[in-house]
Amino acid sequence: MSTTETETIVTGVDFVSVPTQDIERAVAFYGDTLGLRRSVHNPDRGFAEFETGNLTLSIIDPAKMGREHRAGHNTIALHVDDVGQARATLEARGVVFHGDTFDTGVCHMAFFADPDGNALMLHSRYAPVTPPS
Repeated sequence: MSTTETETIVTGVDFVSVPTQDIERAVAFYGDTLGLRRSVHNPDRGFAEFETGNLTLSIIDPAKMGREHRAGHNTIALHVDDVGQARATLEARGVVFHGDTFDTGVCHMAFFADPDGNALMLHSRYAPVTPPS
């Protein structure tokens, strides 16, 4: 059976896990610094969830789940309307960015990390999406 004939099992992505070694520090960063809405906070169990509009970031303390902490190096692209403006706001809040804002020819990207070293970026696409031919 080819992939075009295979029945769809996965219907979406519910959340992305973001590891932390300090749940309260991470809650402050994602809530206060980034300004994301917190939907769950269970410090005794070592997790909190933040809503981005289309994806939940599940901040977890792996040690509370018997796992080893490893910072995430797959960059989470956080959509913003204006990368320059969002970057300036976050820099005023103490966020340090890695290099200049990058222009790919279709989008702007600005790279940074959370306090645990998880890779993040501000992202804004300015070119229209070209549908496949």
